[in-house]
Amino acid sequence: MNILAVDSDKKALDGIRSILDKRRPKAACYYFEDPLAALAQARETEIDVALLEVDTPELSGLDLGRYLKELNPYVNLIYLNAGESYAYDAMRQHASGYVVKPGDENDIQYELDSLRFPEIRKKLKRVYAQTFGNFEFFVDGEPVEFKYSRTKEIVAILINNKGAQTTNGEIIADLWEDGADPDKKLSYLCNLRQDLQNTFTRLKLDGIILKQRGSMAIAKDRIECDLYDWMADPEHSKYKYIGDYMNQYSWAESVHAELDEISYDLYDE
Repeated sequence: MNILAVDSDKKALDGIRSILDKRRPKAACYYFEDPLAALAQARETEIDVALLEVDTPELSGLDLGRYLKELNPYVNLIYLNAGESYAYDAMRQHASGYVVKPGDENDIQYELDSLRFPEIRKKLKRVYAQTFGNFEFFVDGEPVEFKYSRTKEIVAILINNKGAQTTNGEIIADLWEDGADPDKKLSYLCNLRQDLQNTFTRLKLDGIILKQRGSMAIAKDRIECDLYDWMADPEHSKYKYIGDYMNQYSWAESVHAELDEISYDLYDE
């Protein structure tokens, strides 16, 4: 479980830290006085529970909660406030809980035991990438339609690279095998990246693609993927590799060969 705690009062934040250390010792916890820094963390790590002070500077706890729900519709929002004046706003957001500050250990524990979306919900991911056979990319059970077919191919490239940052140059080399007109291809790639951004924003998939300057990667922990599940435990995976992998893309051959080798070793034993 990943827990985000945000409170501009350092003493109050330390109190939350003490409670979580005692009551959720196995959880990965992230503590911030600055809500903008907390949002940056949430773009890199899927947050299951967020304990948010309502009155934070620059970005209110309620606004931060809205952003967190865009990143993960199943995040459990627990608001902390000196009074009950924002309880109705929290209810409108379908928050998991509301604690009147200062609160105590039992108040926090009660909310953690009564989550709107229990941790088991995390296993049900919205995104599924099918790589065995032809590549397909599904959200909420439906195949995603991009404006350009090569946008879908970019997603396939990132998944094929298993979470590693992939540079623009590497993407271009996979999309176009010839080296002609590099400037034209870079311009086209910018259009493809914008299509990717627009499509994922429309589907509320912020955080699925991890961007750095001049490169991108897939957030492996935020998607269900037959490739990742099978490679983690080929013998017991619910997915079965039978020799077909991203059939429509020639650049996938290196991983295809890797899967064949793993499969041969598995059945030779």
